[in-house]
Amino acid sequence: MITELVDLVAQIPHGASVAVPANRSGPAIAATRAMIRAGLRDLHVIGVPTSGLQADLLIGAGCVAVVESAGVTLDEFGQAPRFVAAVKAGDIALKDSTCPALISAVQAGEKGIPFIPIRGLIGSDLLRHRPDYRVVDNPMEAGDPIVVVPAIRPDVALFHAPLGDRNGNVWIGKSRELMTMAHAARKTLVTVEALSEDDLLADPKHGPATIPAHYIDAVVHVENGCWPIGLSGHRLTDASAMTRYAHMAKTDAGFEEYLSLAPMAAE
Repeated sequence: MITELVDLVAQIPHGASVAVPANRSGPAIAATRAMIRAGLRDLHVIGVPTSGLQADLLIGAGCVAVVESAGVTLDEFGQAPRFVAAVKAGDIALKDSTCPALISAVQAGEKGIPFIPIRGLIGSDLLRHRPDYRVVDNPMEAGDPIVVVPAIRPDVALFHAPLGDRNGNVWIGKSRELMTMAHAARKTLVTVEALSEDDLLADPKHGPATIPAHYIDAVVHVENGCWPIGLSGHRLTDASAMTRYAHMAKTDAGFEEYLSLAPMAAE
């Protein structure tokens, strides 16, 4: 359960579908770098409901075949340059979506149901580009068309959390979508900012926002494991590092130079 980063990454096979969180919710950037070093290929990256630097790094390194997300962006630091270049070149398949549709699909995976109905997509161009999103008649009310989206049950959920314990329990704070991801995924791999010697589930303060160990397959203690992205309650995003990445990753050569810079750690 408590392991090393190289062993955690070894549990992700080529071609796996990997659910990752938005920048605000703890992307596992140190693990992402380890995935690149391991030479993973043909991944299906699922942003829940979006992704940013994490997806951009994997795309630029040639690890990704499919991106399914409501957006890939560096937020206030601009576009995700490797994502944009890959889409323009046709190097990746893009399954565009919306935040509600992505979250709903993962919730369906969590519940073990094959699809889930949602509102809000009828009349949008999205339905022309997502043939797996279907408009059906509401069986409960005649004349009420509704969209159903297929469940998402990822092979792997991967994220960085503020705290874990020696039993393998993981505290996620207010980022509740991480719990949904862990429930839906076949395997959940987590890096944590700190390890507690206490049982988090037994703590009234931490228990309600703790994912029990039976949903977690591996935990690795990696302090600052989402750098240069910030972690709520711990540190802010490293603006200078993100600005440097956004500039360097505009070109293939600049991105390769960025990857060669070691180690990726807080300055």
